[in-house]
Amino acid sequence: MRSMGHDSRFGVGLVIALVSAFSFGLSGAIARPMLESGWSPGAVVTLRIAVGALVVLPVGVASLRGRWSLLRRNAATVIAYGLLAVAGAQFCYFSAVRSMQVGPALLIEYTAPAAVVLWLWVRRGQRPSAVTGAGVGVCALGLVLVLDLMSASTAVTGTGVAWAFGAMVGAAAYFLISADDRSGLPPLALAAAGLVVGTVVLALLGAVGAMPMTVGTADVAYAGVEMSPWVAVPVLGVVTAATAYVTGVLAARRLGPRVASFVGLSEVVAGVVWSWVLLAELPRPVQFGGGALILVGVIAVKSGEKRGDDGDDGDGHDGGDQGAVASEHHPALVPGGVDEDVLRGR
Repeated sequence: MRSMGHDSRFGVGLVIALVSAFSFGLSGAIARPMLESGWSPGAVVTLRIAVGALVVLPVGVASLRGRWSLLRRNAATVIAYGLLAVAGAQFCYFSAVRSMQVGPALLIEYTAPAAVVLWLWVRRGQRPSAVTGAGVGVCALGLVLVLDLMSASTAVTGTGVAWAFGAMVGAAAYFLISADDRSGLPPLALAAAGLVVGTVVLALLGAVGAMPMTVGTADVAYAGVEMSPWVAVPVLGVVTAATAYVTGVLAARRLGPRVASFVGLSEVVAGVVWSWVLLAELPRPVQFGGGALILVGVIAVKSGEKRGDDGDDGDGHDGGDQGAVASEHHPALVPGGVDEDVLRGR
């Protein structure tokens, strides 16, 4: 009976995680025409996070049910989530691609699942099995193929690499903080507060000139249909921020940070698919192959977990039903291809 319960919990968590990944993945395809029409990455992502915060904030407040003490006690966690998982990952990624190409920067950032595995081993004694290690390797290979790095120049700089590793830290923090339900802070409250903090940080970075803010006025086109870019902004906020972050926290609390982070790699595949649908950019066969390898790697990572840790929230205990109702990017706008998008969703 317990096995059936765990299987059901994992199945629901997997579906929620895929919803999150495909929501994050849509951001690149929506953002690219805006970038080409004169918008700066900073303006796009700040509006995206701000709209997401406005959408989630009312339900986040309602989920507290007047228990404001939960928010006060977990102020450090909320600030860390907004600073690292929301704002930090994206600012570091933007800084990285100013001095290196998009593909290598994304590859470094998306080593976050490996960082999660290492953190759980060093800090919590959850040593990965050989099967998990093999799954990590297969996912890494799949990621290289999906990003199509084999057909692109991979010139890097020390400064760019350092910023990309900063983005990786933010992405890893997204999964680790999202999965931790020991505080009792509801997932909607965590997502809402984190998005608010992220919005404030991004706006401050723009105000001091660290992240340029430029708004375009030209129409944009999706699937051959032209429209005002302001029609796309609500989609960015509601789908790629509000929906993506809330479902991401819910998924992490069901799957634990390790499995959730590897399922999160499907965000890159989703970006390729959305670019195909909305921007008519046909994926290369090698990218389909990479997506298949990521799937195989995720299965290996899940299989490599000790049976007793299935459904673990990453803190050495089973989240139980609380994790089911209590839940960053990438965090970043995910690109449809290594030579086109400059944004990441988490």
